[in-house]
Amino acid sequence: MFVFNIPGMNCGGCIRAITRSILALDPQAQVEADLETWTIRVASTKSETSLLDALSHGGYPAQPLAHSNL
Repeated sequence: MFVFNIPGMNCGGCIRAITRSILALDPQAQVEADLETWTIRVASTKSETSLLDALSHGGYPAQPLAHSNL
């Protein structure tokens, strides 16, 4: 599980765009978003670097907060 901070995420449209960017990279990924804390949690088999690249290319640069093998 990866946790990312995305300061530009402030509405449901942002969450949909972010989710599309992640799913384009990994269709099996699971994405949970929290607008209050500007964070997303991503369960994916892809690397943190590839997820960060997908978010950046989707217009939502992110900062990694945590990674867990759970």
